[in-house]
Amino acid sequence: MTDSSETPLPVLRAQLDEVDREVLALLARRMQIVAEVARYKQAENVQIRDTQREAQLLASRRKAAVDLGLDPEVVESIYRHILDSSRDYQAAMNLSAAPAEGTKTVLLVGGDGAMGRVLQGLFGGLGHRLLVSDVTSPASSARPALEVLVPQADVVVITVPIAVTEQVIRQVGPLVRPDALLLDVTSIKASPLAAMLESTTASVVGTHPLFGPGSTSLIGQRVVLCQGRGEAWYRWLSATLRARGLTITEAGAEEHDRAMGLVQVLTHFQTQVFGLTLSRMGMPLASSRKFTSPAYLMELYIAARHFAQSAELYGPIEMRNPATAELTEQFQLAAREIAGLLVAGDQARFAELFREVRAFFGDFAQEATEQSRFLIDRLVERSLT
Repeated sequence: MTDSSETPLPVLRAQLDEVDREVLALLARRMQIVAEVARYKQAENVQIRDTQREAQLLASRRKAAVDLGLDPEVVESIYRHILDSSRDYQAAMNLSAAPAEGTKTVLLVGGDGAMGRVLQGLFGGLGHRLLVSDVTSPASSARPALEVLVPQADVVVITVPIAVTEQVIRQVGPLVRPDALLLDVTSIKASPLAAMLESTTASVVGTHPLFGPGSTSLIGQRVVLCQGRGEAWYRWLSATLRARGLTITEAGAEEHDRAMGLVQVLTHFQTQVFGLTLSRMGMPLASSRKFTSPAYLMELYIAARHFAQSAELYGPIEMRNPATAELTEQFQLAAREIAGLLVAGDQARFAELFREVRAFFGDFAQEATEQSRFLIDRLVERSLT
């Protein structure tokens, strides 16, 4: 072997290219084995995601990385991407474990919308028969009226904008068969769940998918279930969602709405305040980006992504949550308190505030530090390319 310092750079690069081809060939072979695993899981009715197996695999690869003199953090990052790709590949094969109860007829009211199309893939991927209706479109020979479609359905899903959800529920509810299931997918649960219970004698479940229609995969995504009426149908829906790789969170409707006040309303509210402040400060975005830190860049991405979407989506989510008034008032009180400390230069009280909030986060602060460092590092890598 020739000393590397005497090897011309083009030759070294050619060697790297050859190693990369070998790595890619091994990744392709790995994906072939993933496909075999997916077929086995389907035959044995095993869920796609096995979090225990993933944790063991990551720990094993980290140890192997250390033994080989590699950075275990980098190796874990690589394998997390590989696992994500493997799950997506298995999902794309459409080999999800099918529920044992057999095929159902599922009607998606509002199924032409973005989330409706996601639900078409969710239920259709398990072999269920799909009916789709758009309440804003007139009935036709290709798409009969709700009065015709609803009684045919074993499962009726309301997937319309939140502003008209209760109105549609009260229109559709009386048409649902008593032995069927009625459910909604809105981000507010107490009012829609009450409307469903009042408008039908059928089984009722309130659901909230905690992901948007732009998600690349359902695997590992979380959905909240709020039980209304009918134990058998609740079990069926839980099994169906798990069969598609979704993670279930069970909650009462009021508990859900209060939690969503923090998860959605508070988060969106602070992003909107940040974006509005930037837009009114008089400094062009390009100017501030010359001085950007990774944390500021991350905030910019979040805010710009938020405002690139629809006001008609976010407005009702925030305006209709029963906790909105309380949360926005608390936010303003906190903002005024911190602003007062900064203007007054009160370092002692500022440090006291830090201790108060640090105590609230507790051990989570360490996890947050590690995870945010990972995200920032990946962000910096992408911004340099």
